[in-house]
Amino acid sequence: MTRSGSDVVLARMMALHPKIIDLTLDRMWRLLDALGNPQDQLPPVIHIAGTNGKGSTQAMIRAGLEDAGHRVHAYTSPHLARFHERIRVAGELISEDALTAILDECYDVNAGRDITYFEITTCAAFLAFARTPADFTLLEVGLGGRLDATNVVRQPALTIITPVSIDHQQYLGNTLAEIAGEKAGIIKRQVPCIIGPQEDAALQVIEAQAARHRAPVLASGQHWHVAEEAGRMVYQDETGLLDLPRPNLLGAHQISNAGAALTALRHLGIAAPHCEAAVTRAEWPARMQRLRKGPLTDSAPLAEIWLDGGHNPAAGQAISKLLADMPKRPTYLICGMLNTKDIGGYLRPLAAHADHLYAVSIPGEAATLPAHQTAVAAQEAGMAASEASCVLDALSEIVARTPQARVLICGSLYLAGGILRENG
Repeated sequence: MTRSGSDVVLARMMALHPKIIDLTLDRMWRLLDALGNPQDQLPPVIHIAGTNGKGSTQAMIRAGLEDAGHRVHAYTSPHLARFHERIRVAGELISEDALTAILDECYDVNAGRDITYFEITTCAAFLAFARTPADFTLLEVGLGGRLDATNVVRQPALTIITPVSIDHQQYLGNTLAEIAGEKAGIIKRQVPCIIGPQEDAALQVIEAQAARHRAPVLASGQHWHVAEEAGRMVYQDETGLLDLPRPNLLGAHQISNAGAALTALRHLGIAAPHCEAAVTRAEWPARMQRLRKGPLTDSAPLAEIWLDGGHNPAAGQAISKLLADMPKRPTYLICGMLNTKDIGGYLRPLAAHADHLYAVSIPGEAATLPAHQTAVAAQEAGMAASEASCVLDALSEIVARTPQARVLICGSLYLAGGILRENG
């Protein structure tokens, strides 16, 4: 495959720092200052942190804002198939020419000094956003919040903290309270903060941080309520009630994500019809995404094939609930995970719904958990499990046994990204 110009620059950027993750804001401030501080020239910013649901919440907010006629910048990570997915400029994925030019500019201005890949590419996103008119900017935190590269906007319009759970302990702390403290680091003085459903230990930390900054709080269960009723979704806050369709993004957890998104939209003055569009038109790939075309589906025409990139215990619980609500069908998992994840915590909720798990290593990922270890972890979680050399081989074995199987490819966004690239 021919490498694009942006691929070449991105590869050079990977070599600018010995670590992939090194949480500090010093390098960001230095490069942003050299670039003319584009982070201070953005349209009103909605900054989103949390362990689960950040991307889905952002996607719903974007769908609502765009339906109301607004031009929206959006920044997310990681990408699945192409880096361009991370940077959406005024509603459109950044073009190859624009991406290459802005990456080159940031690389040249940085002048070879230490900076991580995520930091310098975040600077590039800010530069692209600052140079294109828009009405809003949606920023998704990469990791944590307090020291994340996105946390350089001094006065956002809103901050949002989606559900916090245990993940990335090596960077954020070993307790829920410690991790919540890192997420709450995005809260700014007197800037309203929308809080999704939280365990008490996390909520206490987030609310205390908001109080220190005199930030008004809009918390789930206190200031807004959302629930499924009779196959629809009912949302209520102090301004009234919305009776809406269920979110088009699948899973019970998307109800609370939609609640946070609707709270943001209502705070911004977005009318009810556009709030409905937020929950019916949002697009977010590799979150219980049904694959309907491509080489994988062609090889298993009678099977039902799903793709999900969730990778922590909370994601495992959410997928478990969704599988429990689906019509009964023989269900098989094809799973690959990184060696930094709590694989037992992820797999245990899924054990009751899987007839068999096929473990794969994630191609091209140095941090992949070897297929053998994934299979052992699945067996320890109570599943029948075996290894496969790749996803296609696993799928072939499944459909040879059960042609009309339900197959869920899961465990990592990196595995999901590879599937989307190859199956596109």
